[in-house]
Amino acid sequence: MPNGKQIAALRERIDALDEQIQVLISERANCAKQVAEVKLGAGEDTVFFRPEREAQVLRAIAGRNNGPLPDEEMLRLFREIMSACLALEKKLSIAFLGPVGTFTQAAALKHFGHSVHTVPLDAIDEVFREVESRAADYGIVPVENSTEGVVNHTLDMFQQSSLYICGEVELRIHHHLLSRDSGLEKIRRVYAHQQALAQCREWLDTKLPGVERIGVGSNAEAARLVRDEAGAAAIAGDAAADMYELRVIAGNIEDEPDNTTRFLVIGRQAVAPSGNDKTSLLVSVVNRPGALNHLLEPISRNGISMTRIESRPSRRGMWDYVFYIDLEGHREDRSVSAALGELEQVASFIKVLGSYPKAML
Repeated sequence: MPNGKQIAALRERIDALDEQIQVLISERANCAKQVAEVKLGAGEDTVFFRPEREAQVLRAIAGRNNGPLPDEEMLRLFREIMSACLALEKKLSIAFLGPVGTFTQAAALKHFGHSVHTVPLDAIDEVFREVESRAADYGIVPVENSTEGVVNHTLDMFQQSSLYICGEVELRIHHHLLSRDSGLEKIRRVYAHQQALAQCREWLDTKLPGVERIGVGSNAEAARLVRDEAGAAAIAGDAAADMYELRVIAGNIEDEPDNTTRFLVIGRQAVAPSGNDKTSLLVSVVNRPGALNHLLEPISRNGISMTRIESRPSRRGMWDYVFYIDLEGHREDRSVSAALGELEQVASFIKVLGSYPKAML
């Protein structure tokens, strides 16, 4: 039998701590309101969300966390506090690749917290336009998956957009098979985005051989369709299951257990150094022998780690390509700045898409 007095004493301690936490959160919120007043008094073009500042605060929280809560959970709690306090300054509008219930929305809420207004849009180019037109403060779009590779439409949009990359989010993707029916034996059709179908191909081949697979615009759209169709299932996440009141008839059906998607946060302002950053570039060279090697030499010579390089058609001519490159460091870092200066001498075209804090847990 548990010791009643001990339990009562611990509960009293918890109540006292809750009261202290509430007082401190309110004090933090008041400070946030004062920050807004100072910013508004300084000028009209006020930036309320500072990605580098958010990243620095969260890194400090993770650095001093001694448990028992894991870093990921501690960061989630503080993100929500920060989100609620920022909403007192300005409630941010975040455009995302919809509809509601997609992993892209989940990534937006992971990065900005739940005290924002999320705006679902039908296509990646619409997300870019929503931010460019100032109808949204920021946008969030998928850029690559650890299993299926890059999202070409996102990369291509940067060739014509004036927006900056302001941040990145990495989201572990767990796919579930959802249905209004109760068992696999009743399923005749599976709806999902093509990426999700590819990420669950082996499971589908094994568990549902011969079942028709139908690609749709998003997994949330798949869930919406399945809600009204017997004998059908959708591949989607927890949010879609809750939203469309579907059963999870098989969980975590992705072929790779570490299946992760990387998302980019896009905005109108460049981001200052946070101390642990990435820089993304768009670069083109004249097509001649050894051109790519000459392009990469300044990066190596300045001791910079290149984390990704992708090529895409430039749309300027047949067999003309541009390279998307991710580097360690901020464009204001001495080594990155030197490398960029040298790249300008060898590249026919170079565009810095943004320097931004690395993704956190």
